Amino acid sequence: MSVYHAGSRALQERLGVRALADHVGRSIGPGIKPVAAAFLELQPLLVAGAADPATGAVWASPLTGPPGFVRATGPHGVSVAGGPAEADPLAKALATAGTPVGTIALDPRTRRRMRLNGVVRPSSRGLAIEADRVFSNCPKYLQKRESYEVLPDRTPGRARSGTELTPAQQDFVAKADTFFLATVHGGGADASHRGGNPGFVEVASPRELAWPDYPGNSMFLTLGNLTADPRAGLLFLDWTDGTALQLTGEARTDIADDGERTVRFTLGEVIETPAAVPLRWSAPEYSPANPPKAR
Repeated sequence: MSVYHAGSRALQERLGVRALADHVGRSIGPGIKPVAAAFLELQPLLVAGAADPATGAVWASPLTGPPGFVRATGPHGVSVAGGPAEADPLAKALATAGTPVGTIALDPRTRRRMRLNGVVRPSSRGLAIEADRVFSNCPKYLQKRESYEVLPDRTPGRARSGTELTPAQQDFVAKADTFFLATVHGGGADASHRGGNPGFVEVASPRELAWPDYPGNSMFLTLGNLTADPRAGLLFLDWTDGTALQLTGEARTDIADDGERTVRFTLGEVIETPAAVPLRWSAPEYSPANPPKAR
């Protein structure tokens, strides 16, 4: 059975990369290998993406804890201690058994990342995920940060929501070198990473963003999801002060005649939470794969 649905296949066919996608897609499996389990247990941050069961809005949320707060419990199971903050837009979804969820663990120290998708069930520890897709991505466009420190006294501030980006939020997004992107498709969810030099995300207006889709693994999992279902959630993190900027809305992909792709996002709602993440990372070393400037 193919790991791709019709949305991903349509893009692979249009761009002439179906054979390559089939080859790369063999890396996607249902099981958590020992090397993947060891990687998970070293991480202080896991990003989860899902749809709010009440509104249908898709969000990406940060989950944090000491290394070991995420751990494999078997070849198809993951346990996560704690969960999102009570006010987080995904709190209800991640507390509801059977919610499809996509997760990504990203380690800036080693430029490694791992994606694990499945369904959620509440647990005595926090939440558990029954995995049905597990795979790693290459280190392209991932900024290196040598180290981090935990600030246990950092307390999340009051969340502020709106339907447009404030000038300060626009500046935050325009200077970002990394964000996380949650998408959904029939019966599933996914969380992925986007990176580039500061300025790679264009703020076209208080409700519109755009970014180039740089060449990757040719699977088009994220863009395939958006082809089938435009709902999307974005998460921007301040890697120094822990601010989380969560956006939900819809996205579409424009493809030029030469095959270059631009994703255009229309904002529905934004939530900003100061000091949401108790981690302070060192300054980035930008990926050598990053194009020198945004198009």
